[in-house]
Amino acid sequence: MRAFMVEKYGDQAGVRAAEVSDPQVGADDVLVRIHAAGVNPLDLRIRNGDFKAFLPYRLPLVLGNDLAGTIVRVGPSVTRFAVGDEVYARPDKNRIGTFAELIAVHQDDLAPKPATLTMAEAASLPLVALTAWQALVERAQVRPGQKVLVHAGTGGLGSIAVQLAKALGAQVATTASTANVDLAKDLGADEVIDYRTQDFATVLDGYDVVLDSLGGDNLARSLRVLKPGGIAISVAGPPDPAFARELGANLVIRLAMTALSFGTRRSAKRHGVRYSFLFMRADGDQLRELTLLIDAGKIRPVVDRVFPFEETLQAIEYVEKGQAKAGKVVVTMA
Repeated sequence: MRAFMVEKYGDQAGVRAAEVSDPQVGADDVLVRIHAAGVNPLDLRIRNGDFKAFLPYRLPLVLGNDLAGTIVRVGPSVTRFAVGDEVYARPDKNRIGTFAELIAVHQDDLAPKPATLTMAEAASLPLVALTAWQALVERAQVRPGQKVLVHAGTGGLGSIAVQLAKALGAQVATTASTANVDLAKDLGADEVIDYRTQDFATVLDGYDVVLDSLGGDNLARSLRVLKPGGIAISVAGPPDPAFARELGANLVIRLAMTALSFGTRRSAKRHGVRYSFLFMRADGDQLRELTLLIDAGKIRPVVDRVFPFEETLQAIEYVEKGQAKAGKVVVTMA
């Protein structure tokens, strides 16, 4: 099959198109013919080797973390799916590889594709939708009437998180560029901060939850808008000890993550709030919950641009250069 491989960690020069063997299908796996795959900043970080300390992939590695497609084979123990089913998924972190014609995925990581979406639209969702769910539903346990700040509310993650927070009954604020203020409002944001002309940290106050996808100074200032007991959840901030425990990391990695996040955790404690790092995981059952919201019209994908599969390298470069104006970038098979 055709695939795009990371041959060595580093920049785009380490990625190339190749012919590779078809995936092996385990007893609980399904083989999916991929129709479309989402492109994520996570792909860039994996390509660059940012996570090699705790995600020790064996190179060469097929890149890609989102998919939508059709099942063409099922393992002997598969009970939840059949050949011909249309599905979407974020594969387990140890079994990525959606920039390819085929992929074997454990049945527990899959969900039926939302009936109201095209393959390209469905492929844009799994990673960001699961991240939003695990942040807002699982970790923050957002309740009706709470105040939630979602940063970059028209980006891949933010555009879904804004809609999910509204579906949960929250009052939602977000940050966006001047050009995307109207889109952010259309997605459901009650208050939109134009980050080019306003400082959210001086405008907002008393928030229960912040979902941060930018890290750095943005995360530091986010702690100030939370009310006592609030929580800042970041996918871009420093990994914390809780994440090290989730990984089952060795002592050296645990100590490193404790040190990396010390300043952020100390600042959060000083403000009387909590800090939590999130590295999302595959979960087919959560995707099924999200599918209900999608098919009910509560969540819709935002797709910036679709590239043909042959231009996957260009799609990755497009994301890396920050050329996407809103939402996700997708590659599709012929």
